[in-house]
Amino acid sequence: YLLAWMDGPHGLAGKTAERYRQLIEAQIIPHLGAIVLQKLKPAHIADWHDKLIRGGGKDGRPLSSRTVGHAHRVLHRALARAAAIELVSRNVASVVKPPKVDEKEIESLKADEIDAVLTALKDHRLEPIVVLALSSGARRGEMLALNWENVDLEAGTIKIERSLEQTKAGLRFKAPKTKNGRRVVSLPPIAVDALRAHRRRRLELRMALGQGKPEPDALVFSAFDDSPIPPNNLSRDWRRFVLARKLPRISFHGLRHSHVSALIAGGVDALTVSRRIGHASPVVTMKVYAHLFSETDKTAAKAIEAALRT
Repeated sequence: YLLAWMDGPHGLAGKTAERYRQLIEAQIIPHLGAIVLQKLKPAHIADWHDKLIRGGGKDGRPLSSRTVGHAHRVLHRALARAAAIELVSRNVASVVKPPKVDEKEIESLKADEIDAVLTALKDHRLEPIVVLALSSGARRGEMLALNWENVDLEAGTIKIERSLEQTKAGLRFKAPKTKNGRRVVSLPPIAVDALRAHRRRRLELRMALGQGKPEPDALVFSAFDDSPIPPNNLSRDWRRFVLARKLPRISFHGLRHSHVSALIAGGVDALTVSRRIGHASPVVTMKVYAHLFSETDKTAAKAIEAALRT
């Protein structure tokens, strides 16, 4: 049923569908695939959670509660469809909740670690995009899809309207999942300065190569031939940089978490944070970052500027 569901009209975006299939094949089918669909019970779900946490990863390694939660949501969505077309009488994945995510699983940089990262990045080719990630909370694909006509350095803002997605089929630009994904994000001066310097260096390089001035819709971050940078390549380069400079080992996506953590520490309210980072609603923001919220009074740009200049 799961494989047939994935091959049918599931309504999932390319990268999401790819990830769902990975979870189905690696985490669900090996443990639940032999059970007849109509005989799947809540007890099976609870036992499955336990097995995944104890040794559901590669080579029998434990899985994090977050990964188990992702697998649970895939199963829940698949069973919801089965219930809707009356293949099953109820969605048993609704009865058993996924394990609670440990707050420590949300990786982010502390203020002093941000300072160390910025120092190590000085004049490195990754500096502008990392500074933008820390300053805006934008997703990896959103920054790689950003073009200069959506950057206003005078106003200190970027307009996010699309994202670059990488799947086995290749690269493609796609619209945000929700209306809140389209947004204008204000930037602190440190990010504006980094983008100005980046644009100047790229222009000097283009002139040296005889390429002339870039078109208004040229990508802010691109390869030397102006082609898009695959998101996985950016993550790989960041990982290598972190290891080489012996910096805190967080993923590139962890820079987005670092931005949000700094905003919350600065007293920014959930609604502002949600709009700034493009969540579907403040409920999503509260669910992910509930443990970080405190007083709410300062603006987002001032909060992140304070963190970056510590």
